[in-house]
Amino acid sequence: MTNVPQRLHFQSPTSPQVQTVTSAQAPVEDDVIDLGALFSAIWRGKWLIGVITILAIFVGGYYAYVAATPLYRSTAVVILETQQNSVVDLQSVVGGMSGDTSEVNSEVEVLRARGLMGKVVDRLDLTRDPEFNGSLRPVSAVDSVKKQIKDQIKGQLGLQKEQVLLPPEEPEEKAKRTRNNAISTLLSKITVSNVRQSLVFQITAETENPKKSALIADTIVELYILNQLEVKFEATEQATSWLSERVAELQIELEKAETAASEFSASTDLVSLEALQALERQLKDLRERIGNAGDSVVSAEARLASLQAAQTRAEQAELAADPQLARFLLRAETDQQMAAAFDTRFAQVIIRAELEVTRARQQQTALSNSEQGLQEQIASQGEDLITLQQLTREAEATRLLYEYFLTRLKETSAQQGIQQADSRILSDAVVPAAAASPRKSMILAMSGILGLMIGVGLVLLREARNNGFRTARDLEVFSGLTVLGQIPMIPARNRKKLLNYLSNKPTSAAAEAVRNLRTSVLLSNVDNPPKVIISTSSVPGEGKTTNSLALAHNLLGLGKTVLLIEGDIRRRTISQYFDNLPDKGVVSVLSGEKTLQEAVHHTSGFGADLLIGDKTSANAADLFSSDRFKDLIAEARQQYDAVIIDTPPVLVVPDARIIGQVADAVLFTVHWDKTTKQQLEEALRMFQSSNQKITGLVLSQINSKRMKQYGYGGRYGAYAGYGAKYYNN
Repeated sequence: MTNVPQRLHFQSPTSPQVQTVTSAQAPVEDDVIDLGALFSAIWRGKWLIGVITILAIFVGGYYAYVAATPLYRSTAVVILETQQNSVVDLQSVVGGMSGDTSEVNSEVEVLRARGLMGKVVDRLDLTRDPEFNGSLRPVSAVDSVKKQIKDQIKGQLGLQKEQVLLPPEEPEEKAKRTRNNAISTLLSKITVSNVRQSLVFQITAETENPKKSALIADTIVELYILNQLEVKFEATEQATSWLSERVAELQIELEKAETAASEFSASTDLVSLEALQALERQLKDLRERIGNAGDSVVSAEARLASLQAAQTRAEQAELAADPQLARFLLRAETDQQMAAAFDTRFAQVIIRAELEVTRARQQQTALSNSEQGLQEQIASQGEDLITLQQLTREAEATRLLYEYFLTRLKETSAQQGIQQADSRILSDAVVPAAAASPRKSMILAMSGILGLMIGVGLVLLREARNNGFRTARDLEVFSGLTVLGQIPMIPARNRKKLLNYLSNKPTSAAAEAVRNLRTSVLLSNVDNPPKVIISTSSVPGEGKTTNSLALAHNLLGLGKTVLLIEGDIRRRTISQYFDNLPDKGVVSVLSGEKTLQEAVHHTSGFGADLLIGDKTSANAADLFSSDRFKDLIAEARQQYDAVIIDTPPVLVVPDARIIGQVADAVLFTVHWDKTTKQQLEEALRMFQSSNQKITGLVLSQINSKRMKQYGYGGRYGAYAGYGAKYYNN
């Protein structure tokens, strides 16, 4: 992945125009993923990726084949029965399963219940198994080392706790704690799952022993089904016990109710609904007779009143309706005796009418008294009948309840021996032939994939963190300055062999690169070629001194006279390239102790003159700021065709900017893939703040092999083939 930095813009002191392309003209590549560059970066890091992948596979293989404990998995299958065959058509105390989602989920939890797991632990005596009882396992060397390290760390940090004497643990508490730990361990080794859209459950056990896994799975299923039977048996037993008690109570209540009804019936007159209805009919007839008697009384009283109101014998005879009075009436007008007889007879009729009224009234009173007595009799017998019926109904209800509970008691008692479990085994657990885990091939594959991902991630991280320059184009885009030369790493054993290599291999890649640098420098100003050239960099170790020596050596090939001045009088690095250098140099010339001709040194194998730096207690910046130094450079201009000054790094001391005031050209060396953008930016900013112009940049110490790996061969120009046949010399 390539990082295209933003351009820096540095103003030329001699021109108001900006030297670089504006940011609007620069290509925008920040939001574009270059897949080619991405794969190239991965390909460049293939060895790192391969090593990390192999290490990951090795670690995974060690875990799979050595460190990991083989685990064997066995599965038993059970199905939930929603319909059960009934041996007898009796209503069960505990019904079957409906098979809905809630019941299925509930059964899964029942299979994983600690109660059921506790029964498995007890039956198989897993508390004596080291796999389920950690106190029985021997302490491994790794655990021992870990404990020692922890104790040492705690001792160093003062974290050791004071030992507190605790009372010894009771055997029962210890056994209970051991059992609970074994149950927890067993739960971690058990998996219960429901087959989707079915009532089938899979119970899987995974332990270090294949037979143990199958035995545990089968035991769980067996105890699960047995638990269902026990639950039903206990429910039936509890129901039978409760029904027995209830039947006994109902029997006593029934006896009491029947006794109360019998005693009440015996203590009262014979009472029945039919007799009461007969009395009611009799009361109805009696009331009709009373009504008739009342009519008779009214009729008799009306007749008596009409008779008493009659004034004439004719009216009396007519009202009396007596034949004898009618005969007497015919003769009563003429016969006084008949008239007396008529009156006597009418008086008798009045008496009879009065007797009829009295008799009718007496009959009415007698009937009314009979009605009242009959009503009292009916009311009394009605109350007795209601009480008797209530007692009878209570006895009957108690009898029905007693008979129902007695029937349920007999049914429940009969069901105690025919209870069926709600589940049945579909498949017993099979002893596995091979370990289920660790899955060695899977672990190796995943380790390889993980190693590959880590390797690729590290390579891409390294690529993303790259803050250097790998091509002249990247350097020019970032700085806005021209790259005058691209110098590869010179394959000399040490710095003293540098000039020998350039002299002995004039057609080598390094020699050609220096020759191109020389041409670029001379052509940087065609009308007035630079004579005083300074070479500097951001920080030490970027190759500026090597470039100064190589450029001076190459200028000699044009027949020019060259003076190389060591401007870095603090570090004095030129002494690392030559032997037997004098003690006096540029400082002696500036102090007037020696002249330029006396201080110049000529060394074998290097045709240029050397003016080395010598030790001094004076400040270097003050020396180079003096007029004596300017006079020295003026004198050198007259005596030499080219003067090259190797200056200190810009970010270390200000010497380079001070010396640059008397220079015609400034070459700034950038270490390939090492000099950071921040270093270059700060160094160029310092030159710009001094109103100085950098002639061009030199991309130095290029690694040709890595250059090709980065995929920059095509963009590297003529030096893309640093290993080609043309440059084999």
